[in-house]
Amino acid sequence: MTRPLSSRPPAVREWRLNLYLSERDPDTTARIVLDTGDGVLECRAEARRNPYDPAMPDIGDELAAGRALIAMGRTLLRAADGDMRATGAADTDAALAPLWLTRE
Repeated sequence: MTRPLSSRPPAVREWRLNLYLSERDPDTTARIVLDTGDGVLECRAEARRNPYDPAMPDIGDELAAGRALIAMGRTLLRAADGDMRATGAADTDAALAPLWLTRE
């Protein structure tokens, strides 16, 4: 039989993430709002349809939402890096840098 590592109950936190999509052909914009309970983060991203391609709004939604989620991930990694540095943790740039590159 295994025992828990600690007698403390597990900590459970809930973060609320809302994703808003708006389309004004040929552009789709995604806006993400993340409420951590301690603060709110917001990211935006866009997708633009080539005027020669058929209008397929689902594809624009997926691209814009995916890009906004990636941007939010980068924002969270930067926040964690800043918090780690504030506590005197070792340099973490090498491990996180590839995720921070602007590719969109």
